[in-house]
Amino acid sequence: MSKLSHSSRSSSLNVLIIAGVTPYELKPNEKYMSLDQIIHFKKILEKWKDQINNNIVYYKSLCTAEQESINFPDPVDRAVQEEEFNIKLRNQDRERKLIEKIERTLKKIDKNNFGFCTSCAVEIGIRRLEAHPTADLCIDCKTLEEIREKQMTG
Repeated sequence: MSKLSHSSRSSSLNVLIIAGVTPYELKPNEKYMSLDQIIHFKKILEKWKDQINNNIVYYKSLCTAEQESINFPDPVDRAVQEEEFNIKLRNQDRERKLIEKIERTLKKIDKNNFGFCTSCAVEIGIRRLEAHPTADLCIDCKTLEEIREKQMTG
């Protein structure tokens, strides 16, 4: 098994485990983005969003408790505490942005505009969407985007 397929498979499994669903099984002659597929992805996205929201609430209560309960007199200990707090804030910000992306994707589902590449309009694919439910680009367009980004950054 190649490194890419193993990585994709484990990433897909992580999102599916969070949502409590199994990989989608295509039915014979099933049309892409059928109602069953839409329900499958909506469930994944909603459960993922709920999980992130629960994490954010937990982190906020944890950070508040830590900031209130500990005031280290040692400057090094204070610096470590502040750095840990900053890391938690950055994680919260990443999760907030991910929730926004999930919400945008749920709106795309509601508008019947989910599962197709925003660049070339081809099918993104069931397995890619299970690995990255908020994906907007097919694998070919995403690869080209990453190549362009590498060229721009040197």
